[in-house]
Amino acid sequence: MMRAATTLVSLLLLAPCLPLRAAEPPASAPAAAPAQAAPAAGVAWSSMSAPQQQALGKYQGQWNSLPPERQQALATGAQRWLSMSPQERSAARGRFEGWQQLPPEQRALIRERWQHFQQLPPEQQQAVRQNFRAFSQLPPEQRQLLRQRWHNATPQERSQMLQRQRALRGGARAPSPRGR
Repeated sequence: MMRAATTLVSLLLLAPCLPLRAAEPPASAPAAAPAQAAPAAGVAWSSMSAPQQQALGKYQGQWNSLPPERQQALATGAQRWLSMSPQERSAARGRFEGWQQLPPEQRALIRERWQHFQQLPPEQQQAVRQNFRAFSQLPPEQRQLLRQRWHNATPQERSQMLQRQRALRGGARAPSPRGR
């Protein structure tokens, strides 16, 4: 049920731009990282603060064998963790536990959608955020009703729903869920 709700919310938030993405020509190949990009510099264990080292203690024995990008991400994450209040840490733990409970396929789908979101132009990212905030502020009963309506709709009915929403917003489009 949680998976279906997450998928549906993602569809509702990203669906308004379906025709926009459908009109784009298919990419011949995914964009590759620039060939001239400098490799990420690793983080020396000794360069981290004692609290960072304590937070990352389970990695100490393998630290030098980790890829530099992973070292950088872990060091940055540890610093961010240390800057959080106890309430923020508790909320982060809860989100992490929820993430860990998702099936691998669902996590992969979420990662893919996040990468797609990050590639959107800023104005489209803003439209998605606004749609998400508006949906989140609806009463739970209304959100559930919208989820059910979307789930039960045919592709043609979904298209009509999206067209009505665009008309209400003056033609503004949000990004496509890429057929999902």
